[in-house]
Amino acid sequence: MASLNQEGTAGSVPSPTSRWGEYTQLSRQVKQAGLLDRRRGWYGARIGLNLALLAGGWVGFALLGESWWQLLIAAYLAVVFTQVAFIGHDAGHRQLLRSRAANDRIGLVHANLLTGISFGWWVPKHNAHHTNPNHEDLDPDISITALAFTADQASSRHGLVRLLARHQAWLFFPLLLLEAAHLHLASSKAVLGGSGRANTAEGLLLLTHTAAYLTAVLLVLSPLQAIAFVVVQQGLFGLYLGCSFAPNHKGMPTLTDAEQLDFLRRQVLTSRNVAGSRLVDFLLGGLNYQIEHHLFPTMPRPNLRRAQPLVRDFCQHHDLPYTEASLVGSYAQAVRHLHAVGTPLRPAPTAD
Repeated sequence: MASLNQEGTAGSVPSPTSRWGEYTQLSRQVKQAGLLDRRRGWYGARIGLNLALLAGGWVGFALLGESWWQLLIAAYLAVVFTQVAFIGHDAGHRQLLRSRAANDRIGLVHANLLTGISFGWWVPKHNAHHTNPNHEDLDPDISITALAFTADQASSRHGLVRLLARHQAWLFFPLLLLEAAHLHLASSKAVLGGSGRANTAEGLLLLTHTAAYLTAVLLVLSPLQAIAFVVVQQGLFGLYLGCSFAPNHKGMPTLTDAEQLDFLRRQVLTSRNVAGSRLVDFLLGGLNYQIEHHLFPTMPRPNLRRAQPLVRDFCQHHDLPYTEASLVGSYAQAVRHLHAVGTPLRPAPTAD
């Protein structure tokens, strides 16, 4: 992940006033095109589909009974859980409805109750990422103990964490299998450390999810099958979630306080889109339009594809790099970056 100073920006650097004017101009075009209008029908249909798929998975689980074939159900539910989590993400950005309270209620149901992740903990964390994407000190998404995303982070690692950073390119995808466990633990810690009526509601929803999930698994499966089911379902859930977010910023320029960038450049220069068909849109929950999403986080997911040509043309007109890669290519760039960051920690090869 190169620093911005290494990669630079194309064209001359405009004044702060003209920089703000550029984003205002783009925002005006987006609004005039109706791309910030809410898509209640689309979201209603998608939520209904997700709930039907989720219910179908648990009905199939109950009907199949005590069987090792339940591991296929576990894999299926990992996919459905991720699709449900995408709705929680969109609710956190107020993409569904105008009212913050209404979006929060939808987010609490999809995050806390249906997937076991604290909505109240995750939203501020994710907003901090959006405010300062790829900032070495301010973006929580690149402040992960198990991975080093910059040379400074790598050099500061010690002990077992340093060993992980040394081989992090190889360990990246296996570590994502632990992402769901991390989210559950962080959610529990946040709720247990909080207070107030909203925190109590979050705790009750998380407890309901956990109790229902474990009760179903333990009632239907043998103890060994139950353990295997949870490991597979939660592991693949974390892997799918991680693979959905990983292509967006990993391997893109990092920022420090030394870079004084306006909102437009801060978002565009640190984000990468993933090219592909509507299948990619579905698999990544619209996160493949990361540039458009970061520029207009309240834009409903189905409008991101429509906004892409407008934003791409605007960036080209203003000599702003618009980065886009294939799904496989984006993962390759992220892994190559992790390998490069870990290189100084590995012993130098000896000459024969």
